[in-house]
Amino acid sequence: MGYIQEKAGLSQSTVSNYMGLLRQAGLVRAERHGQWTFYRRDEEAIRAFLKALGDELLEEQRSDTPDL
Repeated sequence: MGYIQEKAGLSQSTVSNYMGLLRQAGLVRAERHGQWTFYRRDEEAIRAFLKALGDELLEEQRSDTPDL
């Protein structure tokens, strides 16, 4: 997490909390090797999330547009 912490400019505990949330959401996977935890994006889950988000936004936009 040191690399992420350094790049983000955030404390270790803040990065740890964010990574935990991303893991709970299924957007990243964590793999422990001894004292180290390696994180990897779950590309399939991210694609599914973005599709669902896009579909929801389009549906919301359609419902906000008056019929002509």
